[in-house]
Amino acid sequence: MYKVKIDKFEGPFDLLVYLLENARMDIYDIKVAEITEQYIDYLREMESLDMEVDTEFIVLAAILIRLKSRMLLPRMTETGEVLIEEDPREELRGRLLEYMKIKKAAELLSGLEEYNLAIHEKPAEDMSSYLNEPDEILHATEDQMVNAFILFLTRRKKVEEVSRRYQRVRRRKETIEARIEYMTERLESKLLAGNGSVPFAELLPEEADRYDVTLSFMSLLSMIKNQGYDAEQKENFGEIIVKRKEETAGEEQADV
Repeated sequence: MYKVKIDKFEGPFDLLVYLLENARMDIYDIKVAEITEQYIDYLREMESLDMEVDTEFIVLAAILIRLKSRMLLPRMTETGEVLIEEDPREELRGRLLEYMKIKKAAELLSGLEEYNLAIHEKPAEDMSSYLNEPDEILHATEDQMVNAFILFLTRRKKVEEVSRRYQRVRRRKETIEARIEYMTERLESKLLAGNGSVPFAELLPEEADRYDVTLSFMSLLSMIKNQGYDAEQKENFGEIIVKRKEETAGEEQADV
């Protein structure tokens, strides 16, 4: 017997990872029949509570059922011999590993965002008491003036080094919701213009810095989860392409 929390899971793979961990099942040796039954029981539990089951949960259920049948009924050749093929669980295992990697990266970025939002700049000091003082006539020798000027340059250089290292160039109090609204408007305008997909770089503000890129990437993850968009990256460090999810949903259902 196992128990699940209905409102805990962000998507079908989140649920599947939970079931694997709860069953103490190795991701490299998934017991497909057992995990499929548990997954379908969860969907039935959602229906019994009159909860709407998202299409993505049903798609994964179909994939698991197909995989279960392939594991139970090995393919045969025309001569009646068992056809030896690669482990049919390999594709599911790869998608699970990719999901876990992306989820871990999202959690890391979220933690970095929380950390960075707690950083505050030192406020500027009031220098009026020094600037408003009347001019004073200095009685100093030429050597004293040179030494004083060298000391001034040395201290100024140290201040500039500290400022470059610790002072943030910009700290805007912008929420993910505001960035999602901005990116959605840009994305939809480009899609309506006839573009089937849009590079992630074109959704960034002009002259975006690392803070902008991080905030925009977090916003993109939320858009993929909640707003019907999808993204793909064909190679490591390659360009991220954003499109509407319905354009890729048909491909997944065709595979099922």
